[in-house]
Order: sequence, then structure tokens, then C-alpha cells
Amino acid sequence: MTVDDLARRILVRHREAGHLRLELPAEICHAAAGQVMEAALRNVAGVYRVAFRATERRLAVHFDDRLCRAADVARALRASLGTLPLADAAAGQADAAPVQDPMADARQALHASAARARQAWRQLRGRLDALRQPAADAPAGSLQARLQPMLANALTEKATINFLNDLVAFYLVKVHWELISQRWLKNPVKHADAWLAIFYLMFLLVRYRKSIATPAVAAQPGEPAPP
Repeated sequence: MTVDDLARRILVRHREAGHLRLELPAEICHAAAGQVMEAALRNVAGVYRVAFRATERRLAVHFDDRLCRAADVARALRASLGTLPLADAAAGQADAAPVQDPMADARQALHASAARARQAWRQLRGRLDALRQPAADAPAGSLQARLQPMLANALTEKATINFLNDLVAFYLVKVHWELISQRWLKNPVKHADAWLAIFYLMFLLVRYRKSIATPAVAAQPGEPAPP
């Protein structure tokens, strides 16, 4: 079948500014031909999306009508018809190609990412442990000796949880600030469920802070606080 025969059998099903949808003949509705047509159309200045559906015999082209016209798309498509591989040749190449598991590369990339994440976590833990431990060569009264206990307390699990709790609380206030100021404060009865949720979350936060502060207050002067 010649290029002219294929071009005459391509039907325009929808046309508007920046959009062209075509119905293709069955002879060129296979994956190899679709790749050639998509590559040729994407080379046209102004074309930003090409959708080829072999089973529906459909080719949709989206373009910027300020940069190109439907005629430019049609010329590029016609020029690609002479280079389309035959369906039998494309099927033979697909059969000759080794069968690869499409998920093998994804699993390999996932394992590599997990290994890098574990290595980064080990390095981070090593640095945190080094900051927690006091330096043996730090002279008494130096800045390093004074900052070491502060760093050790700031890098504990309890301090991290407190920081994350405060961060979540500030984030929730920021996200709901417009609702709080524009709706909930103006009509508190109507939005009583929202205020109850706020009071309950504040109660949980205050109770948690009091529970972790009790052991430190109960400790006698000069005695270490219980764990």
C-alpha cells in the first residue's frame, strides 16, 4: 500500500483549535508504527502531546495553534507514513527480542534506593551518637563543653517527639487559620464539633507534656531523674 493510499484512508474525526483527532487504517495500528508517528509529530514545533491508541485506531494530537496549524501536523504525519514498519516485520522483531520482566528494573531500582537510604540512616545515627557523647579532649569551661549537654538533650527521642508535636500543631493552625478566623470564631455554636476537636487535641498535648515533666519535678535535688 502506497503512502497516498494510507493518507486517503486517514479520517478526521474531530478538529478544533489546538486539537486534532484522527482515525487510522488498521494496517498502521501497531506499536512500532505508533512510535514512528509519535516521534515525527513531536518534532513539529508547537505539538506538546500525542496520544496513540492502537486498539481504537485513534491518534490524538494536541498543539499550540499560535505556533503551528493542523496543516503542519498533517504534513508531518504524511511524511512519516513512508517510514512506517510493516506489522509483520514489527511482530517478527518483537518475537526475536528477549522477553524482559517489566517489573525487574523497578525492583532493582527500589532495592538500590533502599540500600542508599539505609546507608544514609547509619551515617546520620553515627553523627548523632558522636554529638551525644562528650568530647574527652574538650577543656572544662569551654564553649564545646557547655554546649555538649544541650546538644545531647536536644537529640534525644523525647525532644524529637516534642518538636514534631509542636510542628504538627503549628501546621494544623496554619492550614485551618482561615476557617478559624472567618467561620469558627464568628459562629462557634454552628461549628461546635470543630471546637470540640481542637479542645480535645490541646488536652492530649498538655497531658502528654505534663506526663513527661512529672519525673523531672519529682526528682530530689542532686539526684538523677528516673528514666
